[in-house]
Amino acid sequence: MSEFQLYDTTLRDGSQREGVSFSVVDKLHIAQKLDELGIQFIEGGWPGANPKDDEFFKRARELNLSQAKLVAFGSTRRPKTKAEADVNLMALAGAGTRVVAIVGKASEMQVSQVLETTLEENLSMVADSIKFLKAKGLAVFFDAEHFFDGFKANPDYALEVLKIAAEAGADCLVLCDTNGGSLPEEIVNAVAAARKATDVPLSIHAHNDAEMAVANTLAAVNAGVSQVQGTINGYGERCGNANLCSIIPALKLKMGINCVSDEQLAWLTEAAHYVSEAANLSPDPFLPYVGSSAFSHKAGLHVAGLSKWAGSYQHIDPARVGNRPRTLVSELSGKINIIKRAKEIGVELPLRTQETKALLEQVKLLESRGFQYENAEASFDLLVHRARPDYKPPFELVDFMVVCEKRRRPPVLRSLEEVLAEAVVKVRVAGEVMHTAAEGNGPVNALDKALRKALLQFYPSLSAVKLVDYKVRILEESVGTESQIRVLIESSDGVEEWRTVGSSTNIIEASWLALADSLEYWLLKHR
Repeated sequence: MSEFQLYDTTLRDGSQREGVSFSVVDKLHIAQKLDELGIQFIEGGWPGANPKDDEFFKRARELNLSQAKLVAFGSTRRPKTKAEADVNLMALAGAGTRVVAIVGKASEMQVSQVLETTLEENLSMVADSIKFLKAKGLAVFFDAEHFFDGFKANPDYALEVLKIAAEAGADCLVLCDTNGGSLPEEIVNAVAAARKATDVPLSIHAHNDAEMAVANTLAAVNAGVSQVQGTINGYGERCGNANLCSIIPALKLKMGINCVSDEQLAWLTEAAHYVSEAANLSPDPFLPYVGSSAFSHKAGLHVAGLSKWAGSYQHIDPARVGNRPRTLVSELSGKINIIKRAKEIGVELPLRTQETKALLEQVKLLESRGFQYENAEASFDLLVHRARPDYKPPFELVDFMVVCEKRRRPPVLRSLEEVLAEAVVKVRVAGEVMHTAAEGNGPVNALDKALRKALLQFYPSLSAVKLVDYKVRILEESVGTESQIRVLIESSDGVEEWRTVGSSTNIIEASWLALADSLEYWLLKHR
């Protein structure tokens, strides 16, 4: 290994996160995206372990990767088994990749308590397995599992495992913090010892059980490893793996290691979101660098500083990782928050005007009544537009009514009883009052259908808008059923997503306010 390398294990280690199950097609698409991001090695899975991984490696031969190499993962031979007769090693050799990774124990306790074999047999397993795969013409990365824990308990044996792997022909020795409990200083000391024990290039594979995976990875880089392993978004078993979405920009922007190009780095946020969608997980808004809140600013003091100097409250330019700053509006806001957020949506508000002051006071008043705009930017955008004297709403509510009825059935069919919701809505559109009704599987669904029935006659393109998430929060739990309710609705037209908020002591009214905002916002953006 002559240069610094990035090794991704999202498709194997990342898929071990609870609730994640990538399809073969997902894995193929993610591999393509990782190649575009600049990853050099992509660990695809464990051939022979399950039909899905077998199919992936078969179909992956058709991938057109520009720089990345696929890696098949497996383990050393079983105790008291010949390498050439080991099913796992045979599957690795037949996976069709030029690079394979095998995991072996580097901890005395793991050998005796888990493998239930001798320390000498474990060394033979490591050596035999590597020699067998090298004889097949493959590059072999050896994962020294539990290396750091093993080094703390018995450093001589942990280092002996590395030496045996190096002598057998391993191309890279991967030092694994498998239980994720090491601290950076421990990582540095162990890496230094490994460098003295062998000249083979070293890699770091850290887990995040003590929330140190990224710190430990960067500490290992400073100590001399030339490859880092991790997953996109830090996905992985238990608390996850080292997050490449934090490691890559830290290497390039903080440590001066040119591990990806500027163009590839600028695609990082999109790649992170792509993988989260493939995993059927909502993107974590609070992830460093790639989260939607990574560069959000709420305090008026911070926003005022940013208006003067972009580096005042941001450690990097968000655009370098494909992200963007966001100005949040809340009861903590100053006028500058209002002005900056309005500018982001194309509305210029002078700093010292009654309009700006009135808008800020309105936000603070509404937030005291349960509204919250920092996660409902579409509703705030509407507040800004409604404050303008020339704004004409696309529709106006006259009134609405919702009826819920439980339909009784004979006793023998009592388990099939259902609750019917019916909504009646009156809205004024283009000077005409539309009176519509609709049934739904709940009051919000009924309201949505009734409102759309009225609006689609004037705005047929509104059919693209779908409600994709609906959250209710009780704001004053001690008051019980009389509590103030906040409703947050997330909507999508298949291209963009937006959130709106409503608040009331009546959950139906709160839902109506958020729902109406959602449709009005889309019409505002597409008029």
